[in-house]
Amino acid sequence: MILYSFIIPSFNEAQNLSRLCNKLIKILKKNNKLEIIIVNNGSTDQTIEILNKQKIKRFKNFKILNLKKNIGYGHGILSGLRIAKGKILTWFHADLQADPNEIFRALVKNQKKILNNKFILKGKRTNRSFFDNFFTFFMSTIVNFLFKTSISDINAQPKMFNKKILKKFKNPPNDFSLDLYFLLIAYFNNYKIIEHSIYWGKRYSGVSKGGDNLIGKVKLTIRSIKFIINLKNKWK
Repeated sequence: MILYSFIIPSFNEAQNLSRLCNKLIKILKKNNKLEIIIVNNGSTDQTIEILNKQKIKRFKNFKILNLKKNIGYGHGILSGLRIAKGKILTWFHADLQADPNEIFRALVKNQKKILNNKFILKGKRTNRSFFDNFFTFFMSTIVNFLFKTSISDINAQPKMFNKKILKKFKNPPNDFSLDLYFLLIAYFNNYKIIEHSIYWGKRYSGVSKGGDNLIGKVKLTIRSIKFIINLKNKWK
């Protein structure tokens, strides 16, 4: 019986996938109730070639969902959620900034609460720069002002929750605002949102999608504000 599902969206993360798969296989060997779904979200690099070289085919609970076109970050995660069999669903990124082992320990520690209550767990990133923390605070302030909420570190990984909450989803966004949409659904349906501190490491390889310099952060800020306003206009 599958109890847990990891949904891991991956867009052009080929350089991180071997290390990621090795970590995931070690976790999977110790728990046959875990399902792992890596979503290749329309990657244009060597993602599929790298995944095909991994020793994952021997594990029936390790699945690859190959989306040929990248419709959006949210679409990749939603596609994985639709095929997940677990009662507790978790999504996090393939870039290894959050350690899958740490995420799995948090899952086991909180599984009873997630199964039995209106309770979701989200990451709270530690070991980040002042610049990154300021950006996160700024975006959270905008969200909380527009939606009259009290949510912090919106894009932190993982997101961990009982599958039943998906019944509340109505036309979820396919873009980067899915993390925010999910937290708003939880907040306005009186789910308790608990933060779990997650050590946020540096990328092993590849390029950050979030912008590692001032120009990148400015572009990300403009894009994020557009997503937030668009979601606000659709929110009912």
